[in-house]
Amino acid sequence: MASLDAMPDGRSKSLQHPVVLQGVSKTYRLDAVDVPALVDINLVILPNRFTVLSGPSGSGKTTLLNLIGCIDLPDQGTIMVGGKPVQTMSDDALSDFRARQLGFVFQNFNLLPVLTAFENVEYPLVLAGMAPDKRRRRVDKLLDAVGLATHARKRPGQLSGGQRQRVAIARALARRPQLVLADEPTANLDSRTGAEIIELMRSMQQQQRVSFIFSSHDPKVLEAADDAVHIQDGRITAVERRLAMAEAQT
Repeated sequence: MASLDAMPDGRSKSLQHPVVLQGVSKTYRLDAVDVPALVDINLVILPNRFTVLSGPSGSGKTTLLNLIGCIDLPDQGTIMVGGKPVQTMSDDALSDFRARQLGFVFQNFNLLPVLTAFENVEYPLVLAGMAPDKRRRRVDKLLDAVGLATHARKRPGQLSGGQRQRVAIARALARRPQLVLADEPTANLDSRTGAEIIELMRSMQQQQRVSFIFSSHDPKVLEAADDAVHIQDGRITAVERRLAMAEAQT
């Protein structure tokens, strides 16, 4: 598998904290009842880490991931992503920020079924206006890195679940984001394939020098984490820092 540069010019990415949340709360309205999803969340995501948001169903981990991913906005508090205060951005600015700075990996893969693996990875680069020759080189490197160089012309329906998730990972990294977010990325995979996907994401995180944040209740994902954020009933109950900051920067 090929190694990929973290930035187009070979420089290391900034070691600023990719995500900072202060006093963040989120409440949803269900019929006539207010349902608190997150309550007074204070959290710093460290750079170049494999961070897992862990908790049972309904704990608030997916809501937290959606806030970090600028898919939703908090009712209270502040969120800084990549040094930007996301709640002050317009809808258009948020959309552009997500496209340029964030990558997403979904449990249902969310690949376009009419496109090949190559075209699915290429698609965000087409939207970005990258020149065709640069697109081709970037996609070839990414598919090689995730072990799918020989499957580039296959459509999602011709790939296994694990292979589809590999395509999704390559697509998430296509525009060299600061941050990759993954919502239960192993939920629809068997245990062996799930373990392979975790190993692949760890490898890509280290090669790309990018921060990965997962929501998951999979023990294998939790075991692989540099940092584990435990959530229960919308509150952070514990944060485990398992990797020294100096190790993350080497």
